Amino acid sequence: MRHETSVSLQRIVPLVRVCDLAGVARSNVYASRSATVVAFPVRRGPKTLYSDARLTEEIRAVLAASPFVGEGYRKVWAKLRHQGLRTSKARVLRLMRAAGLLAPSRVGGARGPRAHDGTIIPAAPNTMWGTDLTTTVTLEDGQVAVFIAIDHATADLVGVHAAKRATRYEALEPVRQGIRRCFGVIEADVARGLAVRHDHGSQYLSDAFQNELAFLGIESSPSFVRAPEGNGCAERVIRTLKEQLLWVQTFATVEELRLALIAWAELYNREWLIERHGFKPPAEARRAFYESREKLAA
Repeated sequence: MRHETSVSLQRIVPLVRVCDLAGVARSNVYASRSATVVAFPVRRGPKTLYSDARLTEEIRAVLAASPFVGEGYRKVWAKLRHQGLRTSKARVLRLMRAAGLLAPSRVGGARGPRAHDGTIIPAAPNTMWGTDLTTTVTLEDGQVAVFIAIDHATADLVGVHAAKRATRYEALEPVRQGIRRCFGVIEADVARGLAVRHDHGSQYLSDAFQNELAFLGIESSPSFVRAPEGNGCAERVIRTLKEQLLWVQTFATVEELRLALIAWAELYNREWLIERHGFKPPAEARRAFYESREKLAA
């Protein structure tokens, strides 16, 4: 309007006059001149080379190639990074949820104050082991017991065993396997400095079990009553064992199950990724610890 010529004055009307007649402030006019069109906000940074559809196919390929079942989005994300495909955990979770690829999860209830409020993860291997048992069913031998022993620091299985009866002597077998594997021989005080975490089952509180620990120089470390998280490393690996082997395969006899447990333990130690180790398998975590200690000693 200010650029138009007044008919009565035969000249261009100044802006101040136009604003006075229109009843608006000149600042509004200047602000409208400098206003720019704001673009819709977009994600900053370089654009990914993989579309959602392509990345979903890569996720399916990772799950298909895995020797385990029901792996979560964190391990899928880690395996994609190992293959050179970099993306975010949030995107992997979103795509797996949209494609129905997430494993079923259990929702826990509200908990009150717990007796156990510390940590059970030591700084070095062969400092604390955990042991526990579960049961499964075979076609010919019926219900059998499955015993495990796990290193709390590295999360590797040091011993597995299956037996028809869940006796105190059978409960000692995975511990003995771990002693032979990690200390070389079974002899008095060979494992001094090691503690074994166990629950209050009759097998573990028996004189035979406790005397064997004392002979080997192992400290008995019972967990708190009604606090399974105190034996959480053993509890967690038993859950993994059920989901990956006991609930997905059928065994005819105890001996067939025992051999399958040994093979699965080797696979677990070699390939099962542990998040707190930077998504490295237990065997690699143990090897890295001793390599770093040798470098420090040198």
